[in-house]
Amino acid sequence: MTKLVWDCQNTILQASRIPLLMGILNVTPDSFSDGGEYDSVDAAVNHGRQLAEDGADIIDIGGESTRPGANVIGTDEELRRTIPVIKRLAEQIDVPISIDTTKSVVAEQAIAAGARIVNDISGLRFDDRMLGVCRDTGVGICVMHILGTPQTMQKNPVYRDVVLEVSDYLRRCIDRCIEADIPPDRICVDPGIGFGKTADHNLRLLQSVEILKRSLERPILIGHSRKRFLSKLLGRTVDERLAGTAGVSIGLAQQGADVLRVHDVAAIRDVLIAWQALATPGRPKS
Repeated sequence: MTKLVWDCQNTILQASRIPLLMGILNVTPDSFSDGGEYDSVDAAVNHGRQLAEDGADIIDIGGESTRPGANVIGTDEELRRTIPVIKRLAEQIDVPISIDTTKSVVAEQAIAAGARIVNDISGLRFDDRMLGVCRDTGVGICVMHILGTPQTMQKNPVYRDVVLEVSDYLRRCIDRCIEADIPPDRICVDPGIGFGKTADHNLRLLQSVEILKRSLERPILIGHSRKRFLSKLLGRTVDERLAGTAGVSIGLAQQGADVLRVHDVAAIRDVLIAWQALATPGRPKS
């Protein structure tokens, strides 16, 4: 499967033997897995540096929880949580920083502080200014599928054909960006695992990465790390989902996924390198 280019403020990202790894850095008190662990600037910066040392290709910083039913926070609070971390981290690491936000003001200030990617769960739809901010700053963009909002998305999500409907939605997001003069090589797409989907919907999408990639012709980012569908699949609590996350990561790599958004960068990187060594003909180099 072809590895596609993602241009992020003239930083060119492209998966090679294994998918790129986007390390998750939530500076929130209420995220579903690591809420409250990195809610001081020092703790967040230290964890971001550790993610980079562990092999993260991107650090994704989010200041507002998007778990099902999460409370909406104000712009000022989101800025307070994220901007000091981005400023300090951008001075200390060369790894591209992504801002996980739906607010254009947060995106603007994050980019000014050193972020090179905007990761927007709404596909640039919740804030009318977001499209222009992304266009004018030259950042890389990740547009995601969501059904409704984080407050409503898990209230009985229904699809006739989840793969087709998610693909059509993401195609419209891509076309909207292109119509706004954003080059397609600056766009990555995310089918939104857990964002308005049942466990069965999630599994169907995870089985269909090759279909989505052929249809959309853009890099595919998957955020499956520690998510709730693994509980239905394995019967594990959130703290026991690393092995399941690793197993899904291998399946995604086999299908040509370009970016995996994960909490446990070192472990997933090791798993993927070991898998690739066995999957590649010939003996590994000593």
